[in-house]
Amino acid sequence: MAGPSSPKVWTFEENKLFETALVKYGENTSNRWQKIAEAVGGNKTAEDVKKHYELLEHDINAIVSGKVPLPNYISNTESSSEGSN
Repeated sequence: MAGPSSPKVWTFEENKLFETALVKYGENTSNRWQKIAEAVGGNKTAEDVKKHYELLEHDINAIVSGKVPLPNYISNTESSSEGSN
């Protein structure tokens, strides 16, 4: 069981609910983190969702600043043309 200082695991479904709630409850919403926690459900607290947001923001800033390289995905047109030879 996760202690108070241990990061809590977020499921795919919780992340989707979190993202949807971020859009619904903008920066100027009163009790924003509490409302997002309620939308996510489970055992997430307002502090949990605020911390999750801060980690997400940190990751995005690292990507935008070029500290994290973007993966080189093969596009559908490249992969389909390779198989047509």
